[in-house]
Amino acid sequence: MKLILSDKDVRILEHSPAPVEQILLEQGINPLEVIISRNGKLVSEDTVIETGDEIRVIRIAHGG
Repeated sequence: MKLILSDKDVRILEHSPAPVEQILLEQGINPLEVIISRNGKLVSEDTVIETGDEIRVIRIAHGG
């Protein structure tokens, strides 16, 4: 799978199918601070990611 981070860094991961949340935690990313798109569509943290998927991490901007 291809993981595209919010800073445009790209990581190619050899990973068996797993939930988004698990993959993020393994990469040191807090799932509560980002939203995820899989192959161009927003998905929830319990969505299972497959080997050929492209995952994009989008940081949530918050504050005042």
